[in-house]
Amino acid sequence: MILAVPPKYSVASVVGFLKGKSAINIARICGKEKNFAGEHFWARGYSVSTVGFELEAIKKYVREQEEADEQGRF
Repeated sequence: MILAVPPKYSVASVVGFLKGKSAINIARICGKEKNFAGEHFWARGYSVSTVGFELEAIKKYVREQEEADEQGRF
């Protein structure tokens, strides 16, 4: 997902909002009505680039997210 975040919003708050609302929506679609405590849908981290980026580095980061999350490397 590529986003343009206006300067008045912090990147962390926008990412947190998107992760939180989408995880709740996905849980409801899958049959959970309430009490989402302990549920984990998204990995803990995210990547941000303000001026250019290396496409291969980003692809590697995404591929390794699940493994890094399981090992607690954050």
